Amino acid sequence: MTPAQKQEIYKLRLQGLGYKAIAREMLISVDAIKGYCKRHGLNDSAKLVPLNAKTIEKNSGLCLQCKKPIRQNKRGRTKKFCSDICRYTWWNENRDQCSKSSAASYPCTCQHCGQNFISYGNKQRKYCSHDCYIKARFWRMELQDKNVP
Repeated sequence: MTPAQKQEIYKLRLQGLGYKAIAREMLISVDAIKGYCKRHGLNDSAKLVPLNAKTIEKNSGLCLQCKKPIRQNKRGRTKKFCSDICRYTWWNENRDQCSKSSAASYPCTCQHCGQNFISYGNKQRKYCSHDCYIKARFWRMELQDKNVP
């Protein structure tokens, strides 16, 4: 099945057409249409809604990042992303949508470089970055050995 055919099946399913009608229109077997729809979460016509910005925000079964269909579990929270990669990418691009409490932000000073930074949710954070932690933890001995004659 070509990508163009897959896209056409998706569009026809969103319009409310059944497996047989799609198969007749595209000249593909009903079983192939049915299998594709089940694998991509298009098998329940009651849950299908047209694609627009509001339905994506309300999680219409499409990944917020790549817009691919998501296979939902029967129990638990509904998924918003198809993979961890999509989730990380979306949150890194949309950090302004993260609602952080100002009460959980703590001003800190890095013990290695002396830079001031804000730690979210951790009062006892000592270093501004992983790089500073590594330098303070493992390079301190090397630097002291080089200075001693």
